[in-house]
Amino acid sequence: MEERGGRWRRLMATPQVASLIILAIVLAAFSLANPNFLSPLNISNMMAFLPELGIMALAMTLLLTAGEFDLSVGAVFALGPVLVMLLAQTAGVDIGLALLVGLVVCIAIGAINGIIVTKIGISSFLVTLSMLLIVRGVALYITQGFPLKSWDQPGFFVTLLAGSFDLGPFRLYTSLFWFIGLTLVCAYVLNWSKVGNWISAIGSNRSAAVARGVPADAVKIWLFITASVLSGLAGMISAFRISAASPVAGTGYELEVIAMVVVGGTALTGGRGTILGTVVGAFMLRAIRNGIVLIGVPGLAFNIFVGAIILVMLILHAMIQRRSVRR
Repeated sequence: MEERGGRWRRLMATPQVASLIILAIVLAAFSLANPNFLSPLNISNMMAFLPELGIMALAMTLLLTAGEFDLSVGAVFALGPVLVMLLAQTAGVDIGLALLVGLVVCIAIGAINGIIVTKIGISSFLVTLSMLLIVRGVALYITQGFPLKSWDQPGFFVTLLAGSFDLGPFRLYTSLFWFIGLTLVCAYVLNWSKVGNWISAIGSNRSAAVARGVPADAVKIWLFITASVLSGLAGMISAFRISAASPVAGTGYELEVIAMVVVGGTALTGGRGTILGTVVGAFMLRAIRNGIVLIGVPGLAFNIFVGAIILVMLILHAMIQRRSVRR
């Protein structure tokens, strides 16, 4: 019994469980403040947008665990679908080939980020901040700053990325399956694969990891590529869902995604990451954004709530970690 009690206390002291408890409190508070918060229509609205930022957050979790982060993901979120729509609508390229070209460009952006960070040794903050400006500038230049009408013709790729269906009273999108599938893949990679051990080791102590034979540079480059590809994919899903591709889409998403990951319990300093916590963090921030509007708080106050939640979570996680070290 004593051993079981100790195991339960250790479980309750983990960052992701602490995040889950706060999520439950947030949901309860908003549902009490406005009964419509948990209505099928409102839940459907929240679930429509959640997978897109959630997909970006999964890749950011892996990158942060390795001790790096990417500020260009919001700009890539915009550039990917803009390229696809320009190729499909202006150049007459088949939509499937246009999607492939868009993803290849995202791969190139991630590879450039990773190579400069690992081979030249420049901070990922500076590299990806510069890439944010470049990518956003390219998106604005090739569209002259105007949004593009997205591909609204029914077809395989539209259904695959942004098809919708009814599940009882709920209206859901196929992007939810992408989010669930990628969550399972990322959880396996981080928690049960050799690559996951490498990622955590690199984030904890890169020199020690390299001394033990971990290919740190290669792992980081692939993580930057993953972050860019998943951001581009999320942007394409969003463009098909709303039937518009804007060069300014995704503005500020890089900070919101990092907030989701940190709120979920992943350490900004690297070495500790949790996919489950990221999923909880994504739900929490979406619930806050939606809930404050329903209860009558101006949407512009969202950043105040997010900043406060991040501070509370950082303090809570630090206290949990300190208690664990003392034991």
